[in-house]
Amino acid sequence: MVGNAQTRLVLLRGNSGSGKSSVAAGVRERFGRGPALVGQDNLRRVVLRERDRPGAANIGLIDLTARCALDAGYHVVVEGILYADRYGEMLTRLRADHRGPTHAYYPHVPFEQTLVRHATKPIANEVGEPQLRDWYRELDLLPGGIETVIGADSTLGQTVDRIMVDTGLAGLPAIDL
Repeated sequence: MVGNAQTRLVLLRGNSGSGKSSVAAGVRERFGRGPALVGQDNLRRVVLRERDRPGAANIGLIDLTARCALDAGYHVVVEGILYADRYGEMLTRLRADHRGPTHAYYPHVPFEQTLVRHATKPIANEVGEPQLRDWYRELDLLPGGIETVIGADSTLGQTVDRIMVDTGLAGLPAIDL
């Protein structure tokens, strides 16, 4: 078992350009001290410099990092593309082992809109439309209907508000760790 009854675990998965990172940052900003951001891109691309492939080391590192933060009393937001076929088993175990509330969200944005959003990212010159099209998976949801799908019509502020309320983070004090 991991964490405690008060720690919150938020899973935030979706396609590139769906707003996951912005939402995760918004939750952290809104809450204050206490939420740990466990970002797939940071652990996979920055820490390990690894490609996203089945069985890659970042899968275990994401799991260990989230577990360590939960055990230390942090709320945790795990954020990334996190394809269901590659990361689903790890996320299912993490969710089952967490003692506190766990909530999962999937921002669903049409491919054309992800292209527009991608153009504003620092990696826009390195990653083009063909690669984005290859990465894109329509509603790549985890089994069991555990994710709340958030439509493209939800603004960043509305999405952050929803997560803050759904998870109970809106009513909790910041953590002084």
